[in-house]
Amino acid sequence: KSELIKKLGEETAEFSEAGSPEELVDVLEVVEALKTLPEYSDVEELRKKKLQERGGFNERIILKGKK
Repeated sequence: KSELIKKLGEETAEFSEAGSPEELVDVLEVVEALKTLPEYSDVEELRKKKLQERGGFNERIILKGKK
């Protein structure tokens, strides 16, 4: 788990710098690997719940400020 989280940080930094589709794929691959771990098994359900409650980023609106 900790190695995957570390890898996610690395891949996210690479994507942030390069912005390439290939780097985004690397980020997604690590996320998918994390989702197979028992403690993250309900991530997809949580994602859908948050999407329904708060909306997503499809309209590219990002609210700034404190929660």
